[in-house]
Amino acid sequence: MTSFTVSRRRFIQTAGAASVLAPTAVKGYSGAEMAPMGSLQAPQVGMSKWELDTPSLCVDLHALEANLTTMQRTVSTNGIASRPHAKTHKCPAIARLQLEAGAVGICTAKISEAVAMFAHGIEQLLMTTTNVTPFKIERAMSLRKSCAGFIQATDTPENARLLSEAAQAAGVVADVVVDVDSGGHRTGITPGQPALALAQLIDELPGLRLRGLLCYDGGSQHVKGFEARRTRTLERLSPATETKLLMDRSGLNTEIFSGGGTGTYNIDHETAGLTDVQVGSYVFMDAQYLSIGGASNDEVYSDFEPSLTILATVLNAQYEGRATTDAGAKACTINQPWPIVKGETGMIYRSGSDEFGSIRYQDSSRIYGVGDKLELIVSHCDPVVNLYNEMYAVRGDVVEAVWPIAARGLST
Repeated sequence: MTSFTVSRRRFIQTAGAASVLAPTAVKGYSGAEMAPMGSLQAPQVGMSKWELDTPSLCVDLHALEANLTTMQRTVSTNGIASRPHAKTHKCPAIARLQLEAGAVGICTAKISEAVAMFAHGIEQLLMTTTNVTPFKIERAMSLRKSCAGFIQATDTPENARLLSEAAQAAGVVADVVVDVDSGGHRTGITPGQPALALAQLIDELPGLRLRGLLCYDGGSQHVKGFEARRTRTLERLSPATETKLLMDRSGLNTEIFSGGGTGTYNIDHETAGLTDVQVGSYVFMDAQYLSIGGASNDEVYSDFEPSLTILATVLNAQYEGRATTDAGAKACTINQPWPIVKGETGMIYRSGSDEFGSIRYQDSSRIYGVGDKLELIVSHCDPVVNLYNEMYAVRGDVVEAVWPIAARGLST
């Protein structure tokens, strides 16, 4: 096994603006480049993170590197690959690091995310949500015309026919996977014969090329207790495995059988035929995942390190047993469990107010004063990232890069 090490030079690279037709190299913002962007005191690369204005979104590079290494080492040992989901970080710089670590591609939830990723140089893309409106279908075909590595999902015969018509009109051959329902009835076609019939239709329709199938069971990812999670995910993916076998026997292409996630990354290889896992939150971790327990610890999911934090400042500390910060719902969301004050004990943090967060002390490890800064482990990383325009890549206490969150707000 080889460990994954990222050079300092690579970590300070990130994505610059580009059109969808002209991918560019990933680069970072220097302090000088940030200066004219409207900040009265622009953050400087090389400054202490504790000098950043707040609330700020920070990612610890040591923890991020360790998480990339752990994931790649585990999936490689288990004989499968990773195809990380960009909906977690929405950041081309991190997507690039995932690919360099060994990922076979990047997933996106929406066509707008896929366009943004490609515009910033990410070319191996699997969109896991079906495009159903004429605008989205046309946009997907336009992307396919420029991006040879773009694959999209479908889950109905009607949609497959629409994709076929649009592909022919655009003069492209669109790569398609069948989205198979894992039992949650959120998306995907019924496994077994309905899914097989759809795959056969795709294989016959002009303008489409069948690449395989995907089956994501989101409900399994946060099941508490490793053995309970293992039992649940293997049961829920079993019908998809049977579907793949039906497709194989029919001579259909099943080179892709994608599914799984951060909560089941070390379980999914037990699903026969699965090729890759659609992991997302592992790069950052959050309070939701930390509470599900792992193979070695039933109480805490310690496989990955929390790398993403919100830096906040105490605004009011004059009342006994509590303090108020500047990181409320607009900085943290109102997802639960609530954010965790990093490195401290005996504190309960809540971000229920729009602008303000609150700390309640319960035999706490320390008391904060006005102007003090603290770090919060986020509640749920995906929606938190979507609140910020950039994140500060920090090594130790020093800001090493400013990474634009290029797909922030792109939910269409």
